[in-house]
Amino acid sequence: MQTIIKTYTANDNSGLLVQNTRSEHAEQLEELQRTVFPTLADDELILAKHYLKHLEIFPEGQFVITDNGRVIGMTSTMRSTFDLNDLQHSFKETFAGGWMTNHNPNGEWLYGLDIGIHPDYRGKGLARLLYRARHHVVKQLGLKGQITVGMMSGYGKVSHLMNGQDYYQELIAGLRSDPTLTPQMKIGFEPIALIPDYLNDPICGNYGVFIKIDSNKEI
Repeated sequence: MQTIIKTYTANDNSGLLVQNTRSEHAEQLEELQRTVFPTLADDELILAKHYLKHLEIFPEGQFVITDNGRVIGMTSTMRSTFDLNDLQHSFKETFAGGWMTNHNPNGEWLYGLDIGIHPDYRGKGLARLLYRARHHVVKQLGLKGQITVGMMSGYGKVSHLMNGQDYYQELIAGLRSDPTLTPQMKIGFEPIALIPDYLNDPICGNYGVFIKIDSNKEI
């Protein structure tokens, strides 16, 4: 098996670097979680102690983007044998309350637990760099692809006007844009199913959308 490349240069001239997470990033990662997900329930936030555990369990699947040492982007992943015929699950149970003890070292899919970019750095295509780093792991380990659940983050603003199923149907029909899912779909992720009560966050009405991208796709 080939060795996982440990660092990526995001932009040679900007000082941004995509690299595998290290233990010294943990405190900054907890702070970034609170910034990126301000309305997420406290018991669903990933804390510094959780990030350190992730590095014990699956270090090659954890990435950050740094700007001259400051963590401004992150993603956490694990390997999973997820049953695509039984998609109902919750974020909290999947990542075992933050500890990632559900990681399966023989799992066929890379499950993306979270991804986030600091608000000051959004709109620069940096999330795509993290998805590419994840896809590199997929290919190096011979996995089927990436799976994750995207937050339907535009739904909260219109939840008083329509139900989540209608919002989802309009989204996949191309009749509606969503701040989180539309960029993911543009990258190549395919929406598979709407999952109610995936997490506790009013910004998405607690909904998530199960999405996947196969290993043979490019990001």
